[in-house]
Amino acid sequence: MRSYFLGLVGIGIALSSCNRANDNDRAQEISGPGNQAGMSTIGDNKAAEAANASSIAARADQEFANKAAASDNFEITSSRLADSNASSAAVKDFAREMIDAHTKSTAELKRIASALPAPITPDPSLSADQQGVIDQLSGKKGTDFDRAYAAAQIDAHEKTLGALQSYGSGDRNAAFHGFVADIEPVVKKHLAMARHLPH
Repeated sequence: MRSYFLGLVGIGIALSSCNRANDNDRAQEISGPGNQAGMSTIGDNKAAEAANASSIAARADQEFANKAAASDNFEITSSRLADSNASSAAVKDFAREMIDAHTKSTAELKRIASALPAPITPDPSLSADQQGVIDQLSGKKGTDFDRAYAAAQIDAHEKTLGALQSYGSGDRNAAFHGFVADIEPVVKKHLAMARHLPH
């Protein structure tokens, strides 16, 4: 009888050891090196995704700043031609307002861009289309210039308004959102004025 009891105790100890071994195995499965590596991979992926999103946002900010700077440059350059090439007093008055407004816009754009956590420099280089319009306007005088200038201003302000609205509808830089909110009504006003020029 004593040996039977000892046998049962031995079986119980063996079963208890097996259960502890199984528990240890499960713990290793949960917290073992393989699982820690998996958690590390997830963390790395999240960090990479965040870095990629930040890079995309930075490119969008740079592209927007470049378009805004080029738009200002186009307005100032084309409007300076009006002083010597236009015949209409209304066109000349409008051109002077464009030079003043877009000079201020350029200064504000540079201020915002330089104050960003990762500062950027707006590139005012004209696109091929913008340079082409400047070249055409340079060769016109009098009423021909007035009509061509008015048409160019309407087209340019429509494109600028579209770019502002497109950028403003996205989840973009808060500082540039403020710039868009301030400048959009000005562009709308200039577009309305341009449509009333002789053309």
